[in-house]
Amino acid sequence: MITNTELEHKGNLYPTALISYEHDQDTISFLTKNGVRLQITVLRDNMLRLRYATNGIFEHDFSYAVDENHPHGFNKLKVEENNSHVLIHTEKFLCKVAKDDLRVGMYEHGGKTILEDELGFHWEESFEFGGNFVKMSKTSRDQENFFGLGDKPTNFNLKGKRLSMWNTDQYAYGKDTAELYKAVPFYMGLQQNIAYGIFFDNTFKTHFDFCSERRNVTSFWADGGEMNYYFIYGPQMTDVLTTYTDLTGKPELPPMWALGFHQCKWSYYPESKVKEITSKFRELNFPCDAIYLDIDYMDGFRCFTWNKEYFPDPKRMVKELEDDGFKTVVIIDPGIKIDLSYPIFKEALEKDYFCRRADGPYMRGKVWPGECYFPDFTNPEVREWWSGLYRELIGEIGVKGVWNDMNEPAVMEVPGKTFPFDVRHNYDGHHCSHRKAHNVYGMQMARATYEGVKKFNFPKRPFIITRANYSGGQRYTSTWTGDNVATWEHLWLANIQMQRLCMSGMSFAGSDIGGFAEQPSGELYTRWIQLGVFHPFCRVHSSGDHGEQEPWFFGDEVLEISKKFVELRYQLLPYLYTAFYNYVQEGQPILKPLVYFDQEDVQTHYRADEFIFGNQILVCPVQEPNVQGRRMYIPRGKWYNFWNDTLVTGGKEMWVDAPLEICPIFIKEGAVIPKYPVQQYVDELEIDQLSLDIYYKLGKENSEFYEDAHDGYEYRQNIYSLRTFKLTGKTDEIILQQHKSGKFSASYETFKLNFHGLPFEVKKVFFENEEIPLDQLQFNAEEKTMIVNKDFSELHLVG
Repeated sequence: MITNTELEHKGNLYPTALISYEHDQDTISFLTKNGVRLQITVLRDNMLRLRYATNGIFEHDFSYAVDENHPHGFNKLKVEENNSHVLIHTEKFLCKVAKDDLRVGMYEHGGKTILEDELGFHWEESFEFGGNFVKMSKTSRDQENFFGLGDKPTNFNLKGKRLSMWNTDQYAYGKDTAELYKAVPFYMGLQQNIAYGIFFDNTFKTHFDFCSERRNVTSFWADGGEMNYYFIYGPQMTDVLTTYTDLTGKPELPPMWALGFHQCKWSYYPESKVKEITSKFRELNFPCDAIYLDIDYMDGFRCFTWNKEYFPDPKRMVKELEDDGFKTVVIIDPGIKIDLSYPIFKEALEKDYFCRRADGPYMRGKVWPGECYFPDFTNPEVREWWSGLYRELIGEIGVKGVWNDMNEPAVMEVPGKTFPFDVRHNYDGHHCSHRKAHNVYGMQMARATYEGVKKFNFPKRPFIITRANYSGGQRYTSTWTGDNVATWEHLWLANIQMQRLCMSGMSFAGSDIGGFAEQPSGELYTRWIQLGVFHPFCRVHSSGDHGEQEPWFFGDEVLEISKKFVELRYQLLPYLYTAFYNYVQEGQPILKPLVYFDQEDVQTHYRADEFIFGNQILVCPVQEPNVQGRRMYIPRGKWYNFWNDTLVTGGKEMWVDAPLEICPIFIKEGAVIPKYPVQQYVDELEIDQLSLDIYYKLGKENSEFYEDAHDGYEYRQNIYSLRTFKLTGKTDEIILQQHKSGKFSASYETFKLNFHGLPFEVKKVFFENEEIPLDQLQFNAEEKTMIVNKDFSELHLVG
């Protein structure tokens, strides 16, 4: 790897003076005396794309990350020049390009600096591989902070950090591991309450330095390819992130069962063991929606096969599990065993679908089946073939989800644990080496899997989970943080990584609850459950080498507490499903770090223990052993303690009690939280009444509640329900108004309203502007509950 220092002091080349520029519709092109071209494209009022070519010729414009249907277009574009700069005005901000060296600056219209080049673009030729190391450096202002970069296991605020993007199988990784399973070269900067984003769309190994080497300089560079990045202006972080997710794409809604509790282990086999585990869940009335089968379900680890000794009749087993409320999810890895009697290997060999070395031999590597060849998932013909292989597994046997692992790609017993650089890839017709394709290999495998599962599971929605990914991969798959460890540090890391992934456009994510490697104590397992039930993806997964990790293994106390929190997740599924709706519609992160929730409060820039789940629930997991409480930061506003309804005022740090059975949870005042009854699995019950927890506020607050059939695609034909609740609180009255859109109608007819924090005794109630007796709404004065028709328009309680 070439280092930052070397780039600054070794034979660097820089753009020289501008000789010409052209403006054509949305693009301004610049040419320097030494042949450097800069192309700035205005995509939206708050987003520019900047591309540099060192020899005057741009590479073919192709990206796996960018959604081909991303929204673009702008309201204003004006280009002018003065003696020193070319000025590009959009409706949102001003871009200046220096005529003497192409350095670029971004400014608010009022003159405030957003971001400026330091050395700006420069490069160095790579004599070993050809092409260039391409680099960009920016000035960093005092007190500027940085957030993003996917799954990096380090402090949430990246100031002072230096990290690389090269998807790597890192078993039992530690804090500050520079390279992990995903490459998400997107970050947000925040300075003087101005937020901006940089997306460096380069699939080679990329590097980011956030004032690590030089205090007031941040830089990003790549080992090859093009300097091609997007600048996104806020000024709010919400604007930056939603624009980025518009650019790289949003997923479709997952089936609701995928949001339930999942149980996994390496490995549950044979069938009798699987049934033993699932029966125990039902016996204990411990909710669970999915059971996972790791590599041992296969015949000799051959993908798309079954070990008939362990699983003699998989179709029957999968059906029986489904009848008991369990969806079956199975693992599929990329390595195909070299075995001419194995039909999938033979077909791929005959069709030349495997990756080759530069001089022609197939790429051969050892993974779980032994010696393997590897499909080239960057070839669209190979992806189509791979998707078709799911016909039996999904369409005939009835498996409901697929888990792609080892797809960094990981290869055992070789330096670097992956393919050699000289392996060749199709790259959708843009043929290249593994240096360029490595970071998208797992993403394209997950894409092919998604297309296959979707095809053969239709009309139901697909569920895919992948370990490796690249920006934009959220369009196809959920993810998890890989082979973590059963330690308190990894519990802390799991909290950080989830917030970081959500701030990087990949909200459907979770960690291996309890830790994959080693064995957690009962206390650590309990605290991890308390965190994991608030993550978008909720799965216990562990290595069979380190003991049992089912919730009953740790004794009755841990079982009881774990069950309480998993039941809470199932109660909150309509709230979580609504958060997913906002994610897939608007690009809003499902978990909101405090800095995203309130960037004006400087205290939030350095807080990462606490997060907002959805829009209105504040969670602060306990991340240390042997404690009965902790200090936590309450963001500005007023918040109800979930456990006792105590109202606290935020904007400060405070002590909260947290014995083992308690995780600090607070509800934003004014919130309306929809809740299901506890179920053992999604849609076990036909719900006859839904609860709304209503938290009084002196003032106004809006809440949303999204519903549909929980699976399938009818919601795309307007068969959904989106309810907006507007709460208005006064000293002696509360008004709750509801607006509903969509054609979906749930099975229940009534809401049970549970009022929290009412500061007055209810004496009158007006329903649809007519006063009615309290007993007509089954009002319980002690519990402050009542029953109303689900389609009410206005409810008015008066003290």
